Amino acid sequence: MLVHLSLKQFAVVTEAELAFGPGLTVISGETGAGKSLLVDALGLISGLRADSGVVRHGADRAELVAEFALDDVPAAAGWLREHELDEDDACQIRRVIRADGGSRAWVNGRPVTLGQLGELAALLVEIHGQHEHQALLSRPSQLALLDAFGRTDAERRAVEAAAARWSALLAERETLLAQGDVSDRIDWLEHQHAELDREELAPEAIARLQSDHRRHAHAAGLIAACDGAFAQLGGEDGPSLSRTLQHVRSDLARVAEHEPRLSEVDGMLDAATIQIDEALALLDRVRSDLDLDPSAFDTLEHRLGRLHELARKHRVTPEQLAAHRDSIAAELDVLRGAGVRLAKLDGEIEAARTAWRDVAQVLSARRREAAAHLSSSTSALIGELGMGGGRFDVELEPLDADRPDPQGAERVEFMVAANPGQPARPLRKVASGGELSRISLAIEVAALGLDAVATMVFDEVDTGIGGAVAEIVGQKLRALGASRQVLCVTHLPQVAAQGHAHYRVSKAKSEGVTQSAVQLLKAKEREEELARMLGGVELTREARAAAKRLLADVV
Repeated sequence: MLVHLSLKQFAVVTEAELAFGPGLTVISGETGAGKSLLVDALGLISGLRADSGVVRHGADRAELVAEFALDDVPAAAGWLREHELDEDDACQIRRVIRADGGSRAWVNGRPVTLGQLGELAALLVEIHGQHEHQALLSRPSQLALLDAFGRTDAERRAVEAAAARWSALLAERETLLAQGDVSDRIDWLEHQHAELDREELAPEAIARLQSDHRRHAHAAGLIAACDGAFAQLGGEDGPSLSRTLQHVRSDLARVAEHEPRLSEVDGMLDAATIQIDEALALLDRVRSDLDLDPSAFDTLEHRLGRLHELARKHRVTPEQLAAHRDSIAAELDVLRGAGVRLAKLDGEIEAARTAWRDVAQVLSARRREAAAHLSSSTSALIGELGMGGGRFDVELEPLDADRPDPQGAERVEFMVAANPGQPARPLRKVASGGELSRISLAIEVAALGLDAVATMVFDEVDTGIGGAVAEIVGQKLRALGASRQVLCVTHLPQVAAQGHAHYRVSKAKSEGVTQSAVQLLKAKEREEELARMLGGVELTREARAAAKRLLADVV
């Protein structure tokens, strides 16, 4: 819902601040005062292209700011989150148009493109009037309104899912067909896989091979080191550390009774002796495993060289060869099964198409029913709104049923015959702006504001009507205001009297320059404005009495 609109240096408005609430807000004023400028401002905030003519004469730029509450527009809140423009539960749109014709836009203080501005504004506000950007002139919007009127959400989702399933299967088949004859690829991969599969490629096997290779490469030095260490620690020929420790312990044992602490020394030496004995045992085992075997070393050298050669060939490290082999195997499985998969895909694609037709038929039936109800309800309302004999039809145009469409098996066109005996024409080709506004109002009232947009703006919806019809237009606008926020620019007192709030736009000359001002009217001021709209420049007693009656008759 629109809660605030700020205009600065815009056309003939120097500065204006407007606050809006729920229900119907009407905007009136003398001819030429600029009451439709508020609609123009919302159009620019909605992303319409601007020129320097909207900048007030003498100013360097115009600035427009609109603030929306998002409680009743979850789609807009979701769009803001998706584009990382969300800011609590509020939405501020700011647009600046420079005198040289350039412009910039921001959402919640962050710059956006005009395209993004249009996407967001389409979820926030609809403008109905003599403007090319009206939402109801868009065929996708017409389809969305019909679906909302028919409450076809479940059927629409089923159609979208079925179409997505069909599209995914079709894409899979096209991918497989694009591969062409894969026999050469299979042969090449089989050779690569067989070459890799002959080797032990597990990381632990490679680590063991590298360890064995290092041990054999340094076998001579290892043997010499082990023999030397064994001789020094416990050799039988010559002095050794083991025998030295035994002699030391014997010497200390003879005098230990005279110094108790020597017993602790003896314990430490005993532990050292045990460690040395264990070290000697391990040395013996290591020495036994060492062997100067040139043929074994050559075998290890060949195996390790082969692994490095394969790693260079496949551009991976030796440790990654196993994973690369497995990926080749996986691709082979896919390619070998491509023919079988293609045969199955034809059947699955046809089954998906049939499934889409089934759910699309259900959606089409719901749409036909909704179209009949919307057509009759809107046609009746068109008659009430001063277009007697006019007719509104919702035309469903079938699509090619062989190609599943996520929006269903048909498209929608809103058709209108404004006068009896005339053929129905598309709504977007209706020439009269006043007729177009009233037809749009009739559609919205018939649909009970079921489309997702929370704010609707009607510009000069009462053009070319008066009397009882004008009162009915006002009543319909007020009824629509029960479920949606409605803003209406009007010149008829019968319409203005129905508003929950009333703004007056007035103009005056200051230093030879015309300026407009916007004022929210209180009860007495509102009577005066309605009397002016009824009686003209001079406010007669009869005009004031009629204005009071209009306000008193509002339900």
